[in-house]
Amino acid sequence: MFELTAQNLLADWAGQFLDPRKRLFWGYLGSAFLIALIWMVLLGRERPVSACRKLLARDLWCSASARADYAVFLINTILMGSIVPRLLGHAAVAVFCFSLLHDLFDGRASLLPDAPAWAIAAGFTLVLFVVDDLARYVVHRLMHAVPLLWAFHKVHHSATRLNPLTVLRTHPVEGILFVLRGALVQGLCIGIFVYGFGDRVSLVMVLGANAFKFVFNALGANLRHSEVPIRYWSWLENFLLSPAQHQIHHSENPRHHDRNFGVVLACWDRLFGTYCHSEPNQELRYGLGPAVADPHSLYTLYLLPFREGVGFLHRIFIRRWRRQLTPPLVPTDQYQSNRAIYEID
Repeated sequence: MFELTAQNLLADWAGQFLDPRKRLFWGYLGSAFLIALIWMVLLGRERPVSACRKLLARDLWCSASARADYAVFLINTILMGSIVPRLLGHAAVAVFCFSLLHDLFDGRASLLPDAPAWAIAAGFTLVLFVVDDLARYVVHRLMHAVPLLWAFHKVHHSATRLNPLTVLRTHPVEGILFVLRGALVQGLCIGIFVYGFGDRVSLVMVLGANAFKFVFNALGANLRHSEVPIRYWSWLENFLLSPAQHQIHHSENPRHHDRNFGVVLACWDRLFGTYCHSEPNQELRYGLGPAVADPHSLYTLYLLPFREGVGFLHRIFIRRWRRQLTPPLVPTDQYQSNRAIYEID
């Protein structure tokens, strides 16, 4: 049984910075800092000292938005540390998927028996990466499209300044949904590949992390939640989303709303009509605008989403209840004959 202790909490907090499978691994933060520094010096023509001062500016890292990020990071570690171990895991999904395929097709498959192990590992790693990226796009878009989900997801968009810890500025309800999404994606991919290739299935990893995710994180994933507008060449942004494109997603400008939902690949946004190129020298304001009076309070970050979610459900049920009680419209010539039914005086 999982026990929530001070030692576990410290391990979870430290793990975010020490585990290469985590976005905030110190190596990824360091590479992001170097990429931003090089970008600002070479393309922004900043002096190295001036660029460092901007990247480490007190008004950014000590802002009300940043302090809220830190608070959410600490609180969510406690909350999710007691919830996640009790959620559905990818192993259970994988076993179920494998058993289902085994029963449906009366036995195990043996696909490509002569294929080398490295090819199967590369294929599995690639498929898992692409399917996971698509699933992230779908869930992220639903978070914006469904009012009930948006009530919780807008906690992430309430940040008015961006820093790498903003990636963890999420409501626990959203965190639970993404944990379940990850379990389903990983479980399905593992179950299908193990059914087809047996014990030849393995994952190409670097420092214990999926090789594709390692490369993505090492090449500046943390700059997505930063105020360094690093753009790619236009042709490359058609395939990979740049940090500047994700910053557009956080913009409070209405013309940027519901754009660039993807994480790594730009193909999903291009395919479903939510794609937006970055712009040279773009200057953005982040957050939800004046609609939220105090976006960094714990009430706004944790309790208000429940209140808005309950309000949304209440309105839905009230409308349905009213529709059930309201008599249907009938032609005028039928009105008199149906009058007694509706007890109209």
